[in-house]
Amino acid sequence: MAISVAGGVRPGKVIEIERRLYNQLIVGKHVVGSMLDELNTEIEESANKLDIERKALKLRIEKQVQERHIYLEVSSHLTHTVNNAVEHQMINPLSIIESAGITESQVLLLDLLLSPDLNLNRLRPIIEDNSWLCRDLINLINSPTSRHRRPKNSDVQVTDIKLVINYIGLENLRLLIPYFCLRNWLPSGNANLLWITRKLWRYSIMSAIAAQALAELHNKEPSLTYTCALMYQFATSIILSQSGQIFDKTWGTWLREASQSRDKQVYDAIMATDFPAESVFEQVMQHGHTLNWQLLNLLKFEDSKMTSVLKELDHDYHFSELSADAAIVAKASCYAKVLLLEEQQLIDPQERRIMFDYYEFSPQELLRLKAQNFRKLDLL
Repeated sequence: MAISVAGGVRPGKVIEIERRLYNQLIVGKHVVGSMLDELNTEIEESANKLDIERKALKLRIEKQVQERHIYLEVSSHLTHTVNNAVEHQMINPLSIIESAGITESQVLLLDLLLSPDLNLNRLRPIIEDNSWLCRDLINLINSPTSRHRRPKNSDVQVTDIKLVINYIGLENLRLLIPYFCLRNWLPSGNANLLWITRKLWRYSIMSAIAAQALAELHNKEPSLTYTCALMYQFATSIILSQSGQIFDKTWGTWLREASQSRDKQVYDAIMATDFPAESVFEQVMQHGHTLNWQLLNLLKFEDSKMTSVLKELDHDYHFSELSADAAIVAKASCYAKVLLLEEQQLIDPQERRIMFDYYEFSPQELLRLKAQNFRKLDLL
């Protein structure tokens, strides 16, 4: 008779499968197409061009023993320099907050939106404090694809943030602001991280959709589980963004120095050096879930419901010991992982059963999730 793994100590197999998903997101070479609510589409051509240039350089270098030796030495030294800088930042969460530009007002918005008696007048000055969020909300309400209530004259562009917030409404802001916050924290404009960002964004959106569906099924207020499902990738987004910035800065400095010294072999070796995805993946595995709540603590949100859920998910509780909200987020994350691994044929039916068994999915939950459209989050 098979022994159930439901809800108890997280089995090694479950840990391995979850690690497999993050490896596919960060290290995997799979190129994903655009989602319906895509970001960073404008740099896709640059990312493709960079990949082609690096492959061509590596192919040429591999044919020449001396150049290959130089490439291995320079590339190893560059990667080591970047890894050291990333590791140093990871052990100092305060420096992450400063360099990543995470502000108290951004998190305050997320926390306030979880309050049942919030009004728009309380939100507006905090939204205005974040220019990128004002821009995103204004662009959304003026988009021709927006289904939300617009002025009678559809040619009029709404630019007053007070009007925009009133058009959107409080309930829609509960969806939009966490969505735009996570998107803002993801790496942007970085050709080295385009495919990684797309995969992580898709995983985040799928988790949020699943969390909404499960909360509604269990008659729970979906705002908290939806926000936490997105914030579950908060620190991962920051780690990737900071690693990308450190790599780009180091890579660019070395490239300029090689160009000034007119050393073509070293220049080509630097050009051919990839973003150190493997080591960044290990940083995500080691620090990601812990930094989710540690960063919020440092921003003085240790008493937030959101922080409490993220802390639960980081601590190695048995699944059966999680609160109802944390359990929904864990289930949503699990379901998104399984779907993405199935797409790449990286999980077999038995492993799928183990995942659903451990996270105690009911037939009703699986039916509800199967009926969801995971291609796009229904915002407005």
